[in-house]
Amino acid sequence: MDILRFEQLPQGGFAGLLERQFVTDRRVFKQPENTDAFDGMGNFVYLADANFMPHGETGMHGHREIDVLTVMVEGRLCHSGSLEHGQSLEAGSVQVQRAGAEGFQHNEINPDANGNHVIQLWVMPDKTGESAGYKTYQPVMGELTQVYGGPQNQDKTFYSTTSIAIANATAGQTFSQQGPVIAYLSAGSGQMNGQTIGARTLVRSNVKLNFTASSNAQLIFICAT
Repeated sequence: MDILRFEQLPQGGFAGLLERQFVTDRRVFKQPENTDAFDGMGNFVYLADANFMPHGETGMHGHREIDVLTVMVEGRLCHSGSLEHGQSLEAGSVQVQRAGAEGFQHNEINPDANGNHVIQLWVMPDKTGESAGYKTYQPVMGELTQVYGGPQNQDKTFYSTTSIAIANATAGQTFSQQGPVIAYLSAGSGQMNGQTIGARTLVRSNVKLNFTASSNAQLIFICAT
């Protein structure tokens, strides 16, 4: 089991946010500045843990042929752009944008006078040339909610052979995921395969990963078939 903690990474950022990059896959980031960052898994290529400054924003920018997931940990985020302009994200909610060949433009904005806490993930599509699309989710406390991946014959999530799910654990609750798996504990604390793990920690395991929460926690599971 490989572990990467927030304090091991250099502070970066751009525009109105500060971030630390946990995953910068060499297939996309040819010469990553941070050599401690992990490679991804399947088509999952990027994970950053970010804090928007009060009233901070990313600025309008574009993506093409990449799927962008935004997981809210604390605070709020207002979404502006070519897909579902005007959406508002609350703590715990998840936004998924598929760029496809069509692409999209977006600006993510912290509307509040306090900072917020956001996790952003990128996944390369299984197939290029798709239309752009947008989905949001509100994972429920005490449950595991799949927010990305699955077969083409459903529309609950964007299809992919890479799967991303959010576990909102209550204290004492256990969640398990067969390996290989990457897991990011964005909030709370607990035990992973018997080892104490705190918030803002990335774990990569080739065997089954068992997590038992010692406090309310938000855990992101990434795996590939």
